[in-house]
Amino acid sequence: MNTQNSEQKSNSPKCDCEVQSIVVLLTCSGSANCGQIANQATLELTQEGIGKMYCLAGIGAHNQGMIESAKSADRIVVIDGCPTACGQKTAQHAGLTVTDWICVTQNGIKKTHNLDIKSEDINLIVKRAKELLSKN
Repeated sequence: MNTQNSEQKSNSPKCDCEVQSIVVLLTCSGSANCGQIANQATLELTQEGIGKMYCLAGIGAHNQGMIESAKSADRIVVIDGCPTACGQKTAQHAGLTVTDWICVTQNGIKKTHNLDIKSEDINLIVKRAKELLSKN
């Protein structure tokens, strides 16, 4: 019997994405423009090294490795597209404490279903996230 395989099967799935920054970024990537703006802003924040984008679907699937990894962060930022707050609710349902929440539509961006994504809208949400993160 291969003990390595049996050991791997007996353990719960682990997340290979260790938190290297102290900020976890979770985002809505819903089917309207505001969800896509949230997703793109989160991607840009990650590329700038502001935080690390995490998989909200994995958190929602209750992948314990991902959840435990996210819990080790100092801050968990959720960027949702609209007040339905799917991202925030998913994180909370998994037992995560959301320290910062941004809602795209509460920043003057109208929700549409035509997926019209403007760079100035993305930049506004990136700026808002940076402002929140600059506060203790």
